[in-house]
Amino acid sequence: MRGLEWLGIVRHGESTGNVAARDAETGGLERIDVAERDADVPLSETGREQAEAVGRWMAGLAPDQRPTAVVVSPYLRARQTAELALAGHDVPVRVDERLRDRELGVLDLLTARGVESLLPDEAVRRRRLGKFYYRPPGGESWVDVIARLRSLLRDLADDHPDGRVLLFAHDAIVSLVRYVVEGLEEEELMTWARGTVIANCSISSWVRGEDGTFVPERLNDVRHLEQDPHAEPTAQEDVDDRPA
Repeated sequence: MRGLEWLGIVRHGESTGNVAARDAETGGLERIDVAERDADVPLSETGREQAEAVGRWMAGLAPDQRPTAVVVSPYLRARQTAELALAGHDVPVRVDERLRDRELGVLDLLTARGVESLLPDEAVRRRRLGKFYYRPPGGESWVDVIARLRSLLRDLADDHPDGRVLLFAHDAIVSLVRYVVEGLEEEELMTWARGTVIANCSISSWVRGEDGTFVPERLNDVRHLEQDPHAEPTAQEDVDDRPA
């Protein structure tokens, strides 16, 4: 990470899958009604508006504070967010599959109630192992995702010395990028995850200090979605454990 000057990450805007998951959870359903595969879920209209707000935030940055490179998850909702946010901005963009969302395997499209009802043994195993190490059959643990993020961040540091790199990805990726960049312990990460909803189109960023370590500049900042995109950053605190 010592090669970068600044690293930022934007969670994608609200997707139609987010809407369906929220409706299923509040309706007490076992399954989430999404027709597309996860990689093909698009933004909702609200998500498109949120992405445009990120673009306005970028437009208000001083030229030397703007990203010099952008890396995007291959999933459609992230690519659409980046496309809308970067409209009119001349910055190199590439897609990297290491930024894809965590793969849920057999838990895909199940609500919390659905996991307990349809896969009770997995529910017990998940509680015993904890989110950090639990790997659903056919899916990934958080540790699995961390491994690919370490690889990506090493490459970014090598490829962009003193660069300012902005990522567009997913809620779990935001938390796990923080874990890697700040060198957190498992319990520190879990405390953060239990108390924080990574908001759609929130911005998190880190700046390299004089000692080469990275310190948070903003975490889960949603001020740009409100009135003043350059006011002091705030974080949205809540609890959520649903799909990205």
